[in-house]
Amino acid sequence: MVKAIKIGGRLIGPGYPCFIIAEAGVNHNGRLDLAFQLVDAAVEAKADVVKFQTFKAEHVASPKAPKADYQLQTTPAQESQLDMIKKLELPFEAFKNLQDYCRQKGILFLSSPFDDESVDFLAALGVAAFKVPSGEITNEPYLSRIGGLGKPVILSTGMCYLEEVARAVEVIGSAGNNNLVLLHCVSRYPADPGFVNLRAMKTMHEEFHVPVGYSDHTTGIDVALAAVALGACVIEKHLTLDHNDSGPDHSASLEPADFAAMVRGIRRVEAALGDGLKRPAAGEQEMAKIARKSLVARQVIPVGALMTDDLVGICRPGTGLPPGAKAQVLGRRSKTVIPEGSPLSWEMFQ
Repeated sequence: MVKAIKIGGRLIGPGYPCFIIAEAGVNHNGRLDLAFQLVDAAVEAKADVVKFQTFKAEHVASPKAPKADYQLQTTPAQESQLDMIKKLELPFEAFKNLQDYCRQKGILFLSSPFDDESVDFLAALGVAAFKVPSGEITNEPYLSRIGGLGKPVILSTGMCYLEEVARAVEVIGSAGNNNLVLLHCVSRYPADPGFVNLRAMKTMHEEFHVPVGYSDHTTGIDVALAAVALGACVIEKHLTLDHNDSGPDHSASLEPADFAAMVRGIRRVEAALGDGLKRPAAGEQEMAKIARKSLVARQVIPVGALMTDDLVGICRPGTGLPPGAKAQVLGRRSKTVIPEGSPLSWEMFQ
């Protein structure tokens, strides 16, 4: 059995509603006013969480660190990765303001730390959980530090072999933390659905016996909905106010209306999944009376008539004897007049 974990009062695991994370990330472009607007958009879309990224730029990238290809497509080529993320950095006090605003708005605040100083700051802030980005999954000192804080951990697994995931789980567990959710992820922006491999969620579920979800970087919402249908307990998706905005992640993000459509779609998929028991749904038994067939009189049948094949038809409605009873009806005699087209019942025969 997979143990559910609790984050911000919500149980996460098989059988519980999908935990939907609006990844605001750095789509605020370094502006606190835009960060507040992203919170509002996440609330309006009915996400469960709005998540940001907390970092000190100089602790994340060296001046020599190159940009990823997708970042080069949306930011100046002559700009270093360090210079790019410096412009996206918010001061620590901004996250306290965002957390307070989230409380007012009734949505859970989370932020992914990208360095030890940010880990300690978020721990002091009292975040409900730590979301570990895929790029930190081999950063064992960082994982051990987070694991030792006693908070639930949501671990993204982009770029990983199963063995690397196993090692990260071991490091966090060795720090005394077994409250873990794994997110399957493909670290491409955007990710081609042909490379997403959603069935890897089942592999991790069976291997580690923890709740498993999906961090989606594809365009659109269909792959996220498919992940929920396959059992994802968590869905994370980037949220932007304008996917044409300048910045590294906007083009692979959903605008508010599309994010809201994804949330509605997830809740519809969950409702459709049901409990797995095969039985008629509400209203189907009444439909069966109309759509199914039964034994009927092909013509007027007088009293005492011997029931032969030419007298017994199979037609709608399904309110009479089932077609499978025909062999038992043949050879009996009627004890009343049976009007043409009448569904047959046992009371009609001697």
